Amino acid sequence: MSNIRHPNIRHPNIRHPSMRHTPSAPTRAQQLAAGERIDAHRHDDHQIVYAGSGVLAVTTDAGTWFAPGTRAIWVPAGTAHAHRAHGRLDLHLVGLPADDNPLGLDAPTVLAVGPLLRELILAYTRDPADDSPERHRLLAVLRDQLRASPQQPLLLPTPTDPRLAEVCALVHADPADPRTLAALGAATGASERTLSRLFRGEFGMTFPQWRTQSRLYHALRLLADDVPVTTVAHRCGWSSASAFIDVFHRSFGYTPGTHNRRPR
Repeated sequence: MSNIRHPNIRHPNIRHPSMRHTPSAPTRAQQLAAGERIDAHRHDDHQIVYAGSGVLAVTTDAGTWFAPGTRAIWVPAGTAHAHRAHGRLDLHLVGLPADDNPLGLDAPTVLAVGPLLRELILAYTRDPADDSPERHRLLAVLRDQLRASPQQPLLLPTPTDPRLAEVCALVHADPADPRTLAALGAATGASERTLSRLFRGEFGMTFPQWRTQSRLYHALRLLADDVPVTTVAHRCGWSSASAFIDVFHRSFGYTPGTHNRRPR
């Protein structure tokens, strides 16, 4: 696997002997300061990870999944992963036993979180020690809502081919870089045809699709730091603020100007 990583993200090493192993995935709510991390670890249980405020990045050796408050991340049992907070993060964790997989998913996945599922997650993580029948019924409804949650492709995969990794690193270093895939290939010594094949083969998406994902990830991080929308649009490569707002709204269901004013 390439040593080139997404900026400001520590990628967990599943082979590292000192990596923390917590058999039971906790259910709880906690706050993380902007930039704070939870280092690489793994559970024997599944876990749902949701950010009530801020932007959450969950990283594995396969890539980085990212989610604002309209998304949650499903982390399957045994997956080595690390968390990173962008902006002040209200983190909500829901652990499920390894034999309880309402989604039938064996890879990390970003899920849409509607108003009802959001409130269920917040309520269920409010008092982890509560073992009342009411809370068990709450979990049953939460699981039903999870099954109905659409999956969202908010992933920055980690490239394995060094030619692809070099191009991805250039784009990550400067999201506003306007160069075409052919120009980026010329700068790294790879042909446009080869790189196009690698993007489809490794990531299952075209270069423009991947670059949009990368720009949205950078945009979320800047918005979490209260950078103005027009500045974010410029720094992340959109031709205008209106073009950025349109792509952002279609991707996340709300406008970037309301990002830090969403209910917590």
